[in-house]
Amino acid sequence: MKEEIEKIIKGEVDNSEETLTKYSRDASLFEVRPELVVFPKDSDDLKNLVKYVSEEKKNRPALSEKRRPELSLTGRSAGTDMSGGAINESIILDFTKYFKKEEVDVENLRAVVAPGVFYRDFETETLPKHISLPVYPASKQLAALGGMIMNNAAGEKTLKYGQIRDFVEEVTMVLSDGNEYTFAKLGEAELKEKLALNTFEGELYRKTYDLVTTNKEIIEKAKPQTSKNSSGYALWRIYDADKKVFDLSQLFVGSQGTLGLLTEAKMRLIKEKSNRKLIALFFKSWDDLPKVVNEVLPYQPESLEAFDDATLKLGIHFMPEIAKKAHEHFWKFALSFLPEAFIGLEMGGLPKLILLIELAEDSEQEVETKVEAITAKLKSFPIHTRILDDGPDSEKYWVMRRESFNLLRQHVKGKKTAPFIDDFVIDPAKMPEFLPRLLKILKDNDIQANIAGHAGNGNYHIIPLMDITLPSERAKIVPVAKEVYNLIIQYGGSISAEHNDGIMRTPFVEEMFGHEMYGLFEQVKEIFDPQNIFNPGKKVGGTLEYLEEHIATK
Repeated sequence: MKEEIEKIIKGEVDNSEETLTKYSRDASLFEVRPELVVFPKDSDDLKNLVKYVSEEKKNRPALSEKRRPELSLTGRSAGTDMSGGAINESIILDFTKYFKKEEVDVENLRAVVAPGVFYRDFETETLPKHISLPVYPASKQLAALGGMIMNNAAGEKTLKYGQIRDFVEEVTMVLSDGNEYTFAKLGEAELKEKLALNTFEGELYRKTYDLVTTNKEIIEKAKPQTSKNSSGYALWRIYDADKKVFDLSQLFVGSQGTLGLLTEAKMRLIKEKSNRKLIALFFKSWDDLPKVVNEVLPYQPESLEAFDDATLKLGIHFMPEIAKKAHEHFWKFALSFLPEAFIGLEMGGLPKLILLIELAEDSEQEVETKVEAITAKLKSFPIHTRILDDGPDSEKYWVMRRESFNLLRQHVKGKKTAPFIDDFVIDPAKMPEFLPRLLKILKDNDIQANIAGHAGNGNYHIIPLMDITLPSERAKIVPVAKEVYNLIIQYGGSISAEHNDGIMRTPFVEEMFGHEMYGLFEQVKEIFDPQNIFNPGKKVGGTLEYLEEHIATK
């Protein structure tokens, strides 16, 4: 197969042991070995690859011994996916080598990007111009825009700005017929033109339009009642009947590469606020967190982030590494924590929880007014407070928060990060009742975990630490996941706010959305990808058996 593909594309094809081993893993707890890794050079390469796989999968009885129905294409950018979305058994397409186009229009606050652009590189283009794409994940130094778009990423500024789907205005995709199409918001007249097309594109529009209009009640009922969601296909975002707007780009965002291959996206940007302050709150327990969050939300903070004492201890233990990430001299960085040390003495030990409230406005007066109002509101709570100016003193917290997962992956001896309940979201007001029940599940199963997350959204990342070399530990994953996801669903939450479904959560998607809605998801996959070419086993079709078989053992 390697030689056949080399003849039809301009990019490279690699099946070396080193490469296949590397691309067997992403940031999840799974290992899935591909057959080939391809580095496509342009859209024509992608078109040829899709046509090749399509032909190879077709059932031709006379040539059945030559047909390969199991072939598939899985797009991959930075490989930071925590759900197993960037790994598969057939052909992996790495976009980060050649798909690097980025055009920033400062005046109109727009950008056109290719999927292989790393967010850190994109940020060096935008931030000096005082503009940004504010919906980046904690892994922003590692992540690429293709994965961010296909996972519907979010992060520490989601509270104010939403998820990445709120910034995507247009996507260009190579679809299952081997052709490239652009999808964006359409008015009524434009939609009628698309529906009238006697082409594959017209068929997609007709079938999708019929699906969302005929099943409107099912879709509305199944729509997650949470501030964030990246699970399932966002059918509720496609058609606004009142405004007569139809937008298939919203279907592709968050689809995890299961409906086609992204080649380009047009993004909306924002102007960065020029004045910032950070309020750090130190809690002795989680009990008051929901009340504090509800007191703060009316002031529209840009971020409202929480992390637990385990994450704090990790940051302290690996302070030299944190200092390096913050681009600070170690001793200067360490001395910046003296105020926190005194707070710890007053509290009688490390805080159980730290909440970060970031305020950002155009004027200094606006920020100061909000700081004064918030601190006055919080005086009645048994918490300690620090107010920090924008700069190194506040950045240390963000680096600690963003780097916690990587530190866990790299430094915890004898155990590995096992992100299998890492991305739930529920109503923040339900957290005091919900969280003890979740932590009891972990305790009953003797699972240690770190907790961090987006408190304003009720989106928390629970990262278990386990010795997955032990069969007894691996055996806990599915039963505990079932119990935790049942609890999340019971509380009206989503099993994935921003990390998507992948291998880990796809087997639970039907339980979350219900049988009828899951059936609509299956229809969407059939409409856009009838041969199951693109990233099979994600969003629909995944099984617990496959999940268990592919948990990495080292």
